[in-house]
Amino acid sequence: MKPRSYVAASIVVLLAITATAAHATEAAWARLATGGYTILMTHALAPGVGDPPFFDLEDCTTQRNLSDRGRQLARRQGVRFAARAVSISKVYVSRWCRTLETAENAFRDIEAEPLEALDYSEDGGADQAAEVIDIIRSFRGPGNQVMITHPENIETLTGSTPRAGEAIIVAPARDGDGIDVVARLLLN
Repeated sequence: MKPRSYVAASIVVLLAITATAAHATEAAWARLATGGYTILMTHALAPGVGDPPFFDLEDCTTQRNLSDRGRQLARRQGVRFAARAVSISKVYVSRWCRTLETAENAFRDIEAEPLEALDYSEDGGADQAAEVIDIIRSFRGPGNQVMITHPENIETLTGSTPRAGEAIIVAPARDGDGIDVVARLLLN
């Protein structure tokens, strides 16, 4: 195959992937319009890894926090929900300041409720997952609820980690216990 053919084939594949992602995102927005779903999100951009030694949950100055870009991204995510008129009736956050700040920037009209079960844990919150799943399973609306937490927690709950700027939409499992991933939503 000639180099031009590789380039042409690469462009076709890229366009197909982009079209598929756009279609999946449109389907996710349509699903949210009906309400009753839980949207799992990670906090916005907070440069670095982990928190400094001896950080204090009660003192945001001791934690890794959102950057200016992170606050901007969170606001943009909120604008996307507002532009689609997606009803959000409840927002839960972990007790880390970066999740609260993400909620404050994205969902300004809704007071976020700290939920210890969404807190960062080295094992991804395996011990807290049952409480989170109970909250998800008992939610019926109106609107949708948002849970802003840490990538490890979302992976424990769903088996997959959202990419940067992606939310995972879940609902009670149809087969009884647990939850099902029903869609993924690109927000950035």
